[in-house]
Amino acid sequence: MADAGLPLFRAHPILARHLPRQPFLESATPVEPLPLAGAAPGALYVKRDDRSCPLYGGNKPRKLEFVIGRALARGSRLLVTTGGLGTNHGLATTILGRSVGLRTALVLVDQPATETVRETLRLQCAYGAEQIAARNVAGAAAVVAALLARATLRGDRPTLVPTGGSSALGDVGFVSAAFELAEQIRAGALPEPQTIVVPIGSGGSVAGLVLGLRLAGLESRVLGVLVTDILPPSPARLARAARATLALLRGADPSIPAARFGARDFPVVRDQLGAGYGAPTPAALEAVREAASLGIRLETTYTGKALAEIRARIDRGALGAGPTLFWNTYNGIDVAKAAPGNIGETALPAAIRRALSRCTV
Repeated sequence: MADAGLPLFRAHPILARHLPRQPFLESATPVEPLPLAGAAPGALYVKRDDRSCPLYGGNKPRKLEFVIGRALARGSRLLVTTGGLGTNHGLATTILGRSVGLRTALVLVDQPATETVRETLRLQCAYGAEQIAARNVAGAAAVVAALLARATLRGDRPTLVPTGGSSALGDVGFVSAAFELAEQIRAGALPEPQTIVVPIGSGGSVAGLVLGLRLAGLESRVLGVLVTDILPPSPARLARAARATLALLRGADPSIPAARFGARDFPVVRDQLGAGYGAPTPAALEAVREAASLGIRLETTYTGKALAEIRARIDRGALGAGPTLFWNTYNGIDVAKAAPGNIGETALPAAIRRALSRCTV
């Protein structure tokens, strides 16, 4: 998708001159009916962001288009980011950064070492990420600071990529996603949703989407399903994130209208978290199985828990009168097939292997 074709840039062309972008999305992601058992026909749709980018699907490429675009514009050679051991954001950053010649260093904190986490770690390594174990958030902050200092002295001009790609700049990707959805509604692909259900990790997708819906003139309400107990974003924090992105956009194009956001614009459901970040729940496991029967690949950390909330609402008759849209933020691309090598766990750094032993579920 050329910059002139990005939905946000079509609506506000001045932004294209001020926001460097590395295009990873080739077209709008499809919207399809989601025929879950017990839901009335036409009550549910799914936004297939799992097909967002041929290199790596999901919600990450939307944010990384802008984050990596800025990194390239400033001559950066190294991307530095953080997350849990099985961070899909870290894998996406590694793969997409590699595709444009950037190295990636991942500072990883402990999380339950499910088989999915182990596979993601192997893929991070296979695609060339430098993996550094930090155990917890405080340790990660110290490691990142030292890593950035060393890389700066080497002349790498490192770019710190916020966790999940969520920042005033990264969240622009989901502002544009809302404009993309508005175009699909106008084209008749789906009626305007009453509710859009999105998992909340770092929160950038929700913050950008709520802002984008407002700017695009849609009245859909975003319902965030909290999936993390590691610095979980509150509604007030999500409102601040939306205001920061709006300030960035208005700084580039003052014709973008002002808007107010408060905590009540960001309803958050905590019922699906379970034992914490990365810990599977029976409801998430069942949601993953139900989605698989419809040809949709989910996982238990993010999207399985979001769909579990939709299933719970169907079961108690609380889905709502208008259509509900499930925004599938998971990667549906088989990145293992294109991996540069077949990496076993013995190839992982010793500190990462120790972390896996420590975190085995």
